[in-house]
Amino acid sequence: MAKKKRREIEEETNNGAQNDVSIANGDFESHEKHPKEKKKHREKEKARKKDTVSLQKEMSTVSIAVPGSIINNAQSFELATRLAGQIARAATIFRIDEVVVFDNKSTLEDDSTHMVENNTDEDETGAAFLIRILSYLETPQYLRKGLFAKHNSLRFVGLLPPLDAPHHLRKHEWASYREGITLKNQDQGSVGTLVDVGLSKNVMIDQVIHPGRRVTVAMGTNRNLDAGAPRQIVPSSRPREEGTYWGYKVRYASNISSVFKNCPYKEGYDYRMGTSEHGLVIKSSELHLPSFRHLLIAFGGLAGLEECIEEDNDLKGKNVREAFDLYLNTCPHQGSRTIRTEEAIFISLQYFQEPINRVSSKYEH
Repeated sequence: MAKKKRREIEEETNNGAQNDVSIANGDFESHEKHPKEKKKHREKEKARKKDTVSLQKEMSTVSIAVPGSIINNAQSFELATRLAGQIARAATIFRIDEVVVFDNKSTLEDDSTHMVENNTDEDETGAAFLIRILSYLETPQYLRKGLFAKHNSLRFVGLLPPLDAPHHLRKHEWASYREGITLKNQDQGSVGTLVDVGLSKNVMIDQVIHPGRRVTVAMGTNRNLDAGAPRQIVPSSRPREEGTYWGYKVRYASNISSVFKNCPYKEGYDYRMGTSEHGLVIKSSELHLPSFRHLLIAFGGLAGLEECIEEDNDLKGKNVREAFDLYLNTCPHQGSRTIRTEEAIFISLQYFQEPINRVSSKYEH
């Protein structure tokens, strides 16, 4: 009789423990669900995870727009090169996704690729010079010889400090992704393409691509470069989607309105900010930006953004504040009469750090 009673108590205890586990897992009903309910629950959970991953991938971007005319104010080629180097360093330090170099009056097409590929040794315009230096510095060192021909504008780049960005990997470093340049295959019947990714040996990718193209290669975990399946090329945005800053893109715009109109993002820049000594004065800690997908911060040249707006036929007659969602003075009470554009970029990007961090997903180190 005592044994029977003890057995009943143990069964009640076990049932209670099972119910506790069900409640802890969010199931307040029976711990055994109907098969249809289980399937429905699994599908709902799968959809929720998919949405979460999608939102994580759709990270916000920050672009800066800089006038090419600032180069014309430099007193020598060396000083112009150092100025461009400062802008490249600022863009990398503050994880800028896109640098737009714009002219004030130009009617040229918005084609920065053509500017970089123009290999004549004639003196370039300020915008073309700045684009060439910015693009050169953003490129990993082991790719520069294959992607850039010798040019008069590059003669002082050796004096500049390296950007040391995450995609500027050393020969001994292994990473999930590497930037590479496609090579000419020795075997005409090859089903892949050899790529120089800056390691001791070239790697094979599973596509046939013309030589001289810059690509982003997924390296995987297999460090044996002689064996294994061919590597895959991925969009250059993939490392960034996974939390690693992967450099900036460079774009040319013929004027300030082209900066807006030819935005590479489908949705355009959904929030535009201009910087000027005539702008509003707001403390960085008190600046609350709305949620954004693609933020643009514009800087003026010697005469400020006001002149850029006045000389743009599409914006002529507009007040400079009408061209931007916010027009700010990021360095009030300045001791100097003027703040140079390269100085304003460092000052402003530091000023915007806290407001941007409050509304956008930031990269992980």
